[in-house]
Amino acid sequence: MLRKMRLFTPGPTPILPVAQTAMASQAMHHRTADFRGLFSRVLTDLKEFIGTTNDVLLLACSGTGIMEGSVSNLTSAGDKVVVMSAGKFGERWRDLAKAFGLNAEVVSAPYGETFRLEDLRQKLRPEVGAVYVQATESSTGARHDIQAIAQLVRERGEGTLLVVDAITGLGTTHLDVDTWGVDVLIGGSQKALMIPPGLAFCAISERAWKRMETAKNPRYYFDFRKERKAAARGESAYTPATALVAGLAAALQFVRQMGNGDVIRGRQALIENAELAAEMTRAGARALGLRLFARACPAAALTAIQPPSGIESGAIIREFNDRFGAVVANGQGEMKGKLFRIAHLGYYDYFDTIAILAALEQVLAQVTEKAVEYGVALRAAQEVYSHYRRESKVTASAL
Repeated sequence: MLRKMRLFTPGPTPILPVAQTAMASQAMHHRTADFRGLFSRVLTDLKEFIGTTNDVLLLACSGTGIMEGSVSNLTSAGDKVVVMSAGKFGERWRDLAKAFGLNAEVVSAPYGETFRLEDLRQKLRPEVGAVYVQATESSTGARHDIQAIAQLVRERGEGTLLVVDAITGLGTTHLDVDTWGVDVLIGGSQKALMIPPGLAFCAISERAWKRMETAKNPRYYFDFRKERKAAARGESAYTPATALVAGLAAALQFVRQMGNGDVIRGRQALIENAELAAEMTRAGARALGLRLFARACPAAALTAIQPPSGIESGAIIREFNDRFGAVVANGQGEMKGKLFRIAHLGYYDYFDTIAILAALEQVLAQVTEKAVEYGVALRAAQEVYSHYRRESKVTASAL
């Protein structure tokens, strides 16, 4: 049969068609009134999408660039910070802290699990300048309780900043940035916002802006203060990725349309879409007798699944690609070969979810050489979807 390539990875994710058109037709110079208008509009829409009144920056880089900037702009060599690590991207915070000469204490949890708040409480001393954490650990499919973490950090006073990598969390889980007191929240273009990699953005609190005035670690391209001044003029400090900005504008407009003209409602619809697709996928995997990873704290951005006993996850990933053109992600770090990850964030829908589960039934039949009851995963997913539809009608009738 025809093999039509499809992404089911947690980044890059499938590109929104109207964003593709916008990127292909973009031809503005970045130091013109037209582009300044576009750039300013994108920053305003990003504020709504994030759900913040804080200043938002947009840079031409990957999410790791903003992660680095969130270390270099807020710290000085020797500062004490807390890094919360439960996977490959938590380890990235650890490595960034080391690169900038910080005294980092690590609150750790096993891959696929989340943190004990008591472990964080014990690390939160007055001299701790910042806490770094993921909203979703996309290497394992685990979701962390940012509200509880933020509450604990804020109880310790104003001196400790909370920095959250929400690169796969935004658009897949509820994050009340300002109310909870998140000081820096980071997002990326290639996730729920459905455009290619190359843009990253962050919302920054006034507490964090004040810290930058005393932080002494070196910074140049990722000097957030320069970007803030440029953003006030509708520009970036350096050459922006103009086509990607046009694509992002189209994607944010699509989110607005999902909310019937309201970006906030559109963001919630995007989250509900990811939550439903994730629940359907988990139900389908369980029906096939597969074990879910991060069972106690599953994310909506992706589902991490363990292969059957004796099967290396690479064999499943290759079969998905070779037979169906479906690109599914392997595990990362110590979990490579031990799990495969199916994404739900951004431009995924009901048909994508049903299709990947149908393909999973065929893949398992091939790699395990055991009888698979075809349709069992689909039936489980259909039941989840039907229940969701019934509940939605009941909720709508009560309003």
